[in-house]
Amino acid sequence: MRLAGKTALITGGNSGIGLATARLFVAEGAKVTITGRDAARLKAAAEELGAAALAVEADVNDVAALERAAAQAAERFGKLDILFANAGIPGVTPLGATTLDAFEHVIRTNLTAPFFTVQAALPHLNDGASIILNSSVIAVLGNPGYSAYAASKAGLRGMARVMASELSPRNIRVNVVAPGGARTPIWKDAAPTDQAMAVLERRIAAATPLGRIAEPEHIAKTVLFLASDDAAHIQGVEIFVDGGTTGSPAGAPIYRG
Repeated sequence: MRLAGKTALITGGNSGIGLATARLFVAEGAKVTITGRDAARLKAAAEELGAAALAVEADVNDVAALERAAAQAAERFGKLDILFANAGIPGVTPLGATTLDAFEHVIRTNLTAPFFTVQAALPHLNDGASIILNSSVIAVLGNPGYSAYAASKAGLRGMARVMASELSPRNIRVNVVAPGGARTPIWKDAAPTDQAMAVLERRIAAATPLGRIAEPEHIAKTVLFLASDDAAHIQGVEIFVDGGTTGSPAGAPIYRG
């Protein structure tokens, strides 16, 4: 098992990519603490993950709650070997129709909170630990209406590189995973019904060279790689898990004859 004897903290670990990663980490031998804001989802996730997991209710915008969560994780399972700062929110902020509060809420949750997540975990991290930040292809695609979201996710790339420089003396690695469209609850507002989600998935698939929407497990397996000793000499990188959307966009089905 690739994570035998290791401990991990995953924010937003009660659904989507976070929960898929928690499942995989447990299967690979890790003890995992997950956080989230939804008590019912947290309870269900904890029951599914079993004795190798601890669920802590915490809002990533509450620095004190983050600090408590990191401390509880270390108290239960020992000092941390892995931190996956996964929690984030969507947010449409079109020019001409966006309030300051709406814009700042996206930045605070998707960029400021990951910084303070890392800072909260830092006293509890083992030397040689792995930190993974969850970004998005939206950081580079220029999708209309997503200024705050794109800025927040692009900011993670720059922040990760600074953190990598600061933490390299402790042999702590800091890397970024950038998913493309994936089948997760983040779409619940944009596609609130099964029919709407099916339409959205077809649209994403048509714009993806591999012709499909990602499953949460696709991203989780990349996070596993970055968390494991297989990535022991990888520092300050960003890995796109997007079916070719950013690397070879002209290969998407919509461009094929």
